Order: sequence, then C-alpha cells, then structure tokens
Amino acid sequence: MSIDRAMFRFAGIMVLVSVALTQFVHPGFVWLTVFIGANLLQSSFTGWCPAAKVFAKLGIPAGCAFEK
Repeated sequence: MSIDRAMFRFAGIMVLVSVALTQFVHPGFVWLTVFIGANLLQSSFTGWCPAAKVFAKLGIPAGCAFEK
C-alpha cells in the first residue's frame, strides 16, 4: 500500500468516525468533520499533509494511488 492509498483510507475512516460521533455522542463533533475537510482541501492546493508525514515515518512507501 502506498502513502496515497493510506491517506485515502485514513481520510475516509476519519470522516465516517466523525459523522458517527456527531450522530451518537455530541453534535459538536461536527467540527472534527469540518477540520478533516479543511485539511483535505488545503492539502489539495499545497501538497502537504501532516498525516502523510506520519505514514512516511511509519515506513509506508511513497507512490501513486493508482499504480499497479
């Protein structure tokens, strides 16, 4: 798995978790969803994502998400 695929997976899981927390725990968790969306938006412009740095340090190889 490449960093790109790991990022897609991580972002999807975080969005689903934040929506579930908003629905079942407290409406204030909607701000977690907003933060995730804002981070995805800024990384699409800048190419920099904090989670990608963490994944790189964990040893996940760089590469394109759509290469086989």
